[in-house]
Amino acid sequence: MRQSAAIIELTKEFENSNAVLLTEYRGLTVAQLKQLRNSIRQDASYAVVKNTRTKIALHNAGITSLDEDLKGPSAVAWVHGDFAATAKALRDFAKANPLLVIKGGIFEGNALSADEVNMYASLESREVLLAKLAGAMKAPLVKVVRTVDALRERREEVLT
Repeated sequence: MRQSAAIIELTKEFENSNAVLLTEYRGLTVAQLKQLRNSIRQDASYAVVKNTRTKIALHNAGITSLDEDLKGPSAVAWVHGDFAATAKALRDFAKANPLLVIKGGIFEGNALSADEVNMYASLESREVLLAKLAGAMKAPLVKVVRTVDALRERREEVLT
């Protein structure tokens, strides 16, 4: 069966993405969709897709777990960067524009429900998590340095 160029292109998008988020956009204006695309542009691309083509492309890419979510008007965010940042941007946009509904997604080969996508969206940014890790690692070292310094001072007092 000869596949259309659109299906081949969609298949490549699914294969080359870190993650995929599926949404329903029914009722959003073109301006709102443009605003959404701009809010996730750094980490993802977003497009309105036909469910039949999307299902074929997903199957070509070896993904069958989104079949049930491909009902009604669908749009896909193909994540090429930070998954949590994209999920957060979609969640925040959905809060401001309730017509956007997150249906689910795929991350690291695992199917995600809408609730699981929202859980990822609530994670802090990578930079904040790294800063917290650095702080947690620094605290015991500071304590050791203070203890050693106190022991040195105590030893000097005893010797003098």
